[in-house]
Amino acid sequence: MRIFDPHIHMTSRTTDDYRRMHAAGVRAVVEPSFWLGQPRTNVGSFCDYFDALLGWEPFRASQYGIAHHATIGLNPKEANDPRCREVLEVLPRYLAKDRVVAVGELGYDSMTPEEDDVFATQLALAVEHELPALVHTPHRDKLAGTRRTLDVVRESGLAAGAVLVDHLNEMTVDVVAESGCWMGFSVYPDTKMDEHRMVEILRRHGLERMIVNSAADWGNSDPLKTVRVAEAMLDAGYTADDVDRVLWRNPVEFYGQSG
Repeated sequence: MRIFDPHIHMTSRTTDDYRRMHAAGVRAVVEPSFWLGQPRTNVGSFCDYFDALLGWEPFRASQYGIAHHATIGLNPKEANDPRCREVLEVLPRYLAKDRVVAVGELGYDSMTPEEDDVFATQLALAVEHELPALVHTPHRDKLAGTRRTLDVVRESGLAAGAVLVDHLNEMTVDVVAESGCWMGFSVYPDTKMDEHRMVEILRRHGLERMIVNSAADWGNSDPLKTVRVAEAMLDAGYTADDVDRVLWRNPVEFYGQSG
């Protein structure tokens, strides 16, 4: 069994996690740039972080037999901080780099006017650089935020098939399925989604455009949750080919649009 975790924050994880992931079948990851928990106060902090995502972390992953790529963007939480606006000016030089497979995470946190502007600006960058976009949906007012997200995506001119709308659940999956965008699900120990609910969603909606990730980070999370979904799928009667489609071929197809 081969596993591709398409959304995991390995800079927050230890080498023990890399060992466990490889032993369980994880062979590729995508690490989206995100909020580190502590606010950053200047563009230089972001540049250092982006450089680490594209340099040090791929090297660290390679030592454990795992391919590492990244998405680069100004995350929605820090989009509200005027000290971070300059990040938008440096993004083009990072989006041109080989290991960058999408713009992201971008989207909404609190659905402010500032987030509207930063979201639209980064979708325009995705169009310009011919990259897909990884979109974060808000934790609060999730359905309204997801609908607003889809409106902004439609206005951007970026093809729906080049957009992955992440952190979905039973309340939000229908509207994204109808939009033509890819559907992302973060499987967490206590929040967001668990593996059994995930299998039920796959049962209802099929396997097409479905992306499953662990989103493991510095919080209470599990870098093996993709593996747990694979096991739950097999227990529910899905074939090994079905598992390979959801947990390998689908993320390869989506991020493969980066060229």
